[in-house]
Amino acid sequence: MDEGYANLPTSHLLGSVPAVTQDDRKPDAGATSRLQEFPPAPGGNGGGYRPPGAPADGDIENQANWKGYFNVASYAPYFNVDTDVVVDRLISSVYPMDGFYRKIDVNPDMYGPLWITTTLVFMLAAFGNFATYLMQKKKNPDMWNFDVGYFSWAASVMYGYAIVVPAVFFFLFQYFGSRPNLVRFWCMWGYSLFVFIPASVLLLIPVEFLRWVIIALSGGASSWFIVLNLKDCTQGADMMVLIASAAVLQFALALFIKVFFFA
Repeated sequence: MDEGYANLPTSHLLGSVPAVTQDDRKPDAGATSRLQEFPPAPGGNGGGYRPPGAPADGDIENQANWKGYFNVASYAPYFNVDTDVVVDRLISSVYPMDGFYRKIDVNPDMYGPLWITTTLVFMLAAFGNFATYLMQKKKNPDMWNFDVGYFSWAASVMYGYAIVVPAVFFFLFQYFGSRPNLVRFWCMWGYSLFVFIPASVLLLIPVEFLRWVIIALSGGASSWFIVLNLKDCTQGADMMVLIASAAVLQFALALFIKVFFFA
């Protein structure tokens, strides 16, 4: 090496590049704290929306305060049920003494109510037309035509009832001091419609007296199912007026099915 360069101090060799010391390599305390704040810890002030069953370290978008409501993945836990669970709840809906509300207390689902309501819509539209044909063919078969309006009526009434009625009773129960859960109400009312599916098959019998007996039994069973589960929901609170109103409304739905689709 040249003697001139050898005699130069180290600082001249490095030029303007500063030397990195041990203190300079310490992380910034403010940056570290900011990293620890994101994403927000579950259950804290910034925990945000997370449906039941979602993991604590789930997707950040699901944990946003309002974005989770517009994300399809937020509602996935309500459809995360297997066949055994749905079948067990269907059996409990026709045997209301089986403690249905306690079964859905931890994991209410929307899968069963969605398919129950959809199946009922198609069955009422199809079987309602077929029942009308069976009743009229004895008199004058040439006067019968397939009524497409049955489908629009069935869809409007069944979907509207399954969505609006539970929501109305949810707000009424809250107003009178109870603390129900809207998703559980939707789940309960959806499964209460299952009894009308086998009833719609039996209503094909072209005997008017038997049809009234069938619809009275199915409407009574569905109303009793609503009464028992609303009692479990209120946990001893004095809500008998609301519970009786829900039962009457459920039986009125059964009468509407008979009068409109199986007249």
